[in-house]
This record gives sequence, structure tokens and C-alpha cells, in this order.
Amino acid sequence: MERLQKVIANRGYCSRRHAEELILNNKVKVNDEIVNVLGTKVDEKDIIEINGEVLEEEQKEYYLLNKPRGVITSVKDDKNRKTVVDLIDTNKRIYPVGRLDYDTTGILLLTNDGELTNMLLHPKNEIEKVYIAKIEGIIAVKDINILRSGVIIDGVKTSRAKVKIKKIDKKDKTSIVELIIHEGKNHQVKKMFQALGYEVSKLKREKIAFLDLSGLKSGEYRYLNIKEVKQLYNIVKNKKS
Repeated sequence: MERLQKVIANRGYCSRRHAEELILNNKVKVNDEIVNVLGTKVDEKDIIEINGEVLEEEQKEYYLLNKPRGVITSVKDDKNRKTVVDLIDTNKRIYPVGRLDYDTTGILLLTNDGELTNMLLHPKNEIEKVYIAKIEGIIAVKDINILRSGVIIDGVKTSRAKVKIKKIDKKDKTSIVELIIHEGKNHQVKKMFQALGYEVSKLKREKIAFLDLSGLKSGEYRYLNIKEVKQLYNIVKNKKS
């Protein structure tokens, strides 16, 4: 027996958080009866319906995308803009793991594995992400130290970041900075620099854990292999132990 929201996520319908919203909004039936209580447990014999559609077990798929600028990190967009899902050739119901801003480029995972998605996004698992930011202005040493110790954004102090200066252009008065964080707050990298008085003109995410963009041009993607998927699961399990 497992919790209903976990089963929905594990079968690739959506994330666990979205599954909880569907349950609370009376969108889910179990054995033809509406279930709206979180934590309700089901087994493999139970018939689950979401918006009248019977939930089937889907084969898991895992993609690594080099997200281009000007694409929405979402399954669909109410303004009919292109989404990251539009870039993947599959008939499975996949969704992005986390998000990148409309004008941010770089590595993004997409899958229909709700369990892995939930584990990768959970703050306690501290999955490292590497960003390269081009900022307006010559970054000061004191600000580098603040980034390393934590910055106050939205009234909360960020965790310690790893910071490396990649390039300083004194003529154009810009800096290129590598920032490694394990959190995923909304617009976090941009807000961290803005809190110190720097505007981010370009932002790219280059790595998630051990995964990088090797061999992928902007807009291209590839499948994750079994070894890589197992390695992601192992990273999370090791964090828990």
C-alpha cells in the first residue's frame, strides 16, 4: 500500500505536489469514488482515475536538454509560447525537473518519473547546480565573500555558495562568475546578484550533479542512460544516509 499522490507521481502523470492539488480539488477517483484526502493509501489492484482518465503505468523516460533562450520551462503555456516539452519528441507525459527562466539557458532534466523528480528537487538532498552568470559591473571581493557566506533574498538567507571568477572585462565593466548552489528558489541566482547591486545580463546552468551539456548544442537533447539514472538515485540515497 502506498499513498495515492505518490502512486500518481510514480506513474508519470505529474509531480507529487501537483498530484496533491488534484486530490484536494476532487479530480481523482479510486474505484469510481472521489478521494480528496491526502495520504489515502492504494494498492496495485485499485483503479485510479484523474479527470475521468484511467491512470496507467508508463514506461519511464529521462531526457537531458540544453534549453535555449526564449523557451518556457513548463508543460504548456497559456500565451502559446514554445515550452521545453515541445522540444522533446515523445508521446509520453513528461515534465521538467525544476525550472529555468525564459531568458536563462542550459541544462534541464525532463522525465515522467515522479519519484526521482521529487527527490532531486527536495532541498534536504542538496543537489549541486553550476551556473555561469554574466553581470554588469566589476564584482568586488567583499561581494564574492558575501555570496560564499549567504545572501539575504526575500527575507531569507541563502545557503553558502561556491564562487569562482571566470573573467573580468574592465573595458565593458562586466564580470563572468561561476556560482555553485544546491537550492532552487525562484529566480535565485539573479536575486543573489541583485541583492548585491549587480544585474545579470546572461545566465546559463552548466551542470546538475554529475551531468553536463557535453555534445549538446542549444535546443538539443539526449536520453539519460540506465547508468546515469541509477547514479542520480544513488546520489540522493547517499544524501539521506
